[in-house]
Parts: sequence; C-alpha cells; structure tokens
Amino acid sequence: MNKNWYRISAVFALIIGGMAVIAGWQVLLGQDPGYYVIDWLPVYNFIIGLLSVFVTAILIWKCSPYAIPAAVATLSAHVAVMLILLIGYGDVVAKDSIVAMTTRITVWVIILALLFYASRRNVAASV
Repeated sequence: MNKNWYRISAVFALIIGGMAVIAGWQVLLGQDPGYYVIDWLPVYNFIIGLLSVFVTAILIWKCSPYAIPAAVATLSAHVAVMLILLIGYGDVVAKDSIVAMTTRITVWVIILALLFYASRRNVAASV
C-alpha cells in the first residue's frame, strides 16, 4: 500500500484542525477578533479542530478503514455549519468566519480527493 497520499492528507488534516483549535481557543479565552462573534462558533471551531487533530488526522495517518468516513463526517460538519451561517446568520456573520469556513471546506475536499485517489490506486494495484 502506498501510504504517501494518506500521510499528506493527514498533515493537511492536522494543520487545518490545528488552525481551528487556535482560532476557537483564542476567542474562548477572551481575545477580541475585532468583529461580532456568534456565541457558539468558537466552541464549534475548537471542538471540530480537536476532533480533526486527535481523531481524523490519526485515522488518516494510520490508513484506517475509518479514515474516509471520518473525513466525510468532518467535511459534512463544516458544510452544515456553513449553511447555518449563511441561512440563519447571513446578516450578522463576519466575513472572516465565512472565509475561514470556505477555507476549511476547500481543504477537506482536497483531503478527501487525495484519500479517494489513494484508495483507488490501492484497489488498482491489487488487481
């Protein structure tokens, strides 16, 4: 099995998850980002960041059969939150929050593409 694509994906998951942990934690500690913050969003960022770093990234690194489902779940959570922000909070959500969520969604789509590519290569190699 070629683990390189899984390793690359795990590093991306670790980085994007770590960024969410830092962003969420700073606001939870009281740092003012300079714009209105929706109360639950820093909590979400912190928790999903921790899950990304300590669950999803590790599953990906270990080439677990649960790696792709975990990545899909993480991406789905981000998409759901983005929809909630756009539909429910469109008039008050900060542009920075939308940019951050768009970045996370984009990175998770790339991670999933790499994982699907790696899993297809593994299937093709075993035939």
